[in-house]
Amino acid sequence: MINTANGMIPTSSSSANPQSPGLKTYFKTPEGRYKLHYEKTHPSSLLHYAHGKTVTQVTLAHLKDKPAPSTPTGSSSSFSASTGVKSAAARWLGSGNGSRALSFVGGNGGTKSISSTSRIGSLGASSSSNSLTNTNFDGKGTYLISNVGDAIFISDLNSHDKDPIKSIHFSNSNPVCHAFDQDAKEGHDLLIGLNSGDVYSVSLRQQLQDVGKKLVGAHHYNKDGSVNNSRCTSITWVPGGDGAFVVAHADGNMYVYEKNKDAAGDSTFSIIKDQTQFSVSHARYSKSNPMARWHVCQGSINSIAFSFDGAYLATVGRDGYLRVFDYSKEQLVCGGKSYYGAVLCCAWSMDGKYILTGGEDDLVHVWSMEDRKVVAWGEGHNSWVSGVAFDSYWSAPNTDGTGETVMYRFGSVGQDTQLLLWDLEMDEIVVPLRRCAGGSPTYSTGSQSSHWDNASPLGTLQPASSIRDVPKISPLVAHRVHNEPLSGLIFTQDSVLTVCQEGHIKIWMRPGAAESQSSNTETLLSTSSKDKPLHSSKIGGSSYKQ
Repeated sequence: MINTANGMIPTSSSSANPQSPGLKTYFKTPEGRYKLHYEKTHPSSLLHYAHGKTVTQVTLAHLKDKPAPSTPTGSSSSFSASTGVKSAAARWLGSGNGSRALSFVGGNGGTKSISSTSRIGSLGASSSSNSLTNTNFDGKGTYLISNVGDAIFISDLNSHDKDPIKSIHFSNSNPVCHAFDQDAKEGHDLLIGLNSGDVYSVSLRQQLQDVGKKLVGAHHYNKDGSVNNSRCTSITWVPGGDGAFVVAHADGNMYVYEKNKDAAGDSTFSIIKDQTQFSVSHARYSKSNPMARWHVCQGSINSIAFSFDGAYLATVGRDGYLRVFDYSKEQLVCGGKSYYGAVLCCAWSMDGKYILTGGEDDLVHVWSMEDRKVVAWGEGHNSWVSGVAFDSYWSAPNTDGTGETVMYRFGSVGQDTQLLLWDLEMDEIVVPLRRCAGGSPTYSTGSQSSHWDNASPLGTLQPASSIRDVPKISPLVAHRVHNEPLSGLIFTQDSVLTVCQEGHIKIWMRPGAAESQSSNTETLLSTSSKDKPLHSSKIGGSSYKQ
């Protein structure tokens, strides 16, 4: 996690465009212009900082078709999706003492008109008049989930309205991380980790149906820090794990939970004998939750990410190391140290061959799983790198005809407020063949493992490589996209999303996408192909696949 500067969040709201005169609304790439399409923010009057400020993270959530209807209950929180979401929007987006009509043009579930006389921030108050239409709205669509202050905000990605349609407030601690499981067959699909160490799992659709500002139907794990009282730093579902998820903490431990087990299940683990060594401890009882503790490192784990097939788990931490684990075998596979300082973020390529990392050395590193080493590093940021991602929607202009990826596009964002896009072309990477004693290394083109003397031994953590031994790449694009330090980026089929630490989100449409998006507003994140799963992953885009 990155520490934010002190101060309050600016009071920009939906009525004002927070775009600074010094910031351009587009940036150029070889394939055309990326244009600022619209922005998402939050009503500043709804924010509370009783528990201190946190860095905003964003999760993309795509709700599929509504499940088969069940018998309604008499609970006061049982609203139809239409009533719940639109009533919540009416409460959130009503202006002052007057009425305000809202139109969610092209948003999730169609066009919805709302008239409300409630005051912004008065979530608990009842609207004096609500005129609701389109009763067929069922919550299906794409949403942005973000944490700011003591709240989780949920926004409709496909609506141009800047304000969120829902907020959830936490009374005792701030939410700091979250994850969505688009493949959840039933039940809970959204995880939320708090600064206190507490973890919740909920149904996103159920939250949208409820008009209140508290979690509904939640399972509460690690209540009051009963298992670990250090801050949650990162949280993720296990791909194909049938409800399993992993929570990383600031004390260097990770815990594996199962959502279908009792959230209050008793868990006791053996004492960690050596804080400097990786170890795994399993709970004594089969019904315990969490089921296992992984002690990864001394100091904070800053971020964790699974490969898309769920086989490997990457972690980066305060100690400056990337570590890659075989998840099923619970074994360390490889890893290595940054040139300087902590590593803050990591991301996998879709094919699982490469890992990006960024951190306090202001550099982006490209790690090869085949070589188990750094194969390239990128220089271009002027401050800490806080978010990295490959672009799975971008296709190289030329291929070698073998089906192998010959070029990757990826993106990075940093505290210097810049978005950088990079091209990593396999045939142009120059890698060292060998280093003669006391002499300079010899080089060869390509990045195949045969070009290295030997891949690092399995389970070895490598020291930082000499910069002159690793090929350097330069950014294709460098563009200042926000006024505040950035905390993350997400790439969709038609756009690139950037988010700053203060919670403002910008949607940049890919070249040509703005025109096609007008004819089909539901395709902003539609990924019908199974080889491109929806994750809150981060990637940089170009000649994207239609």
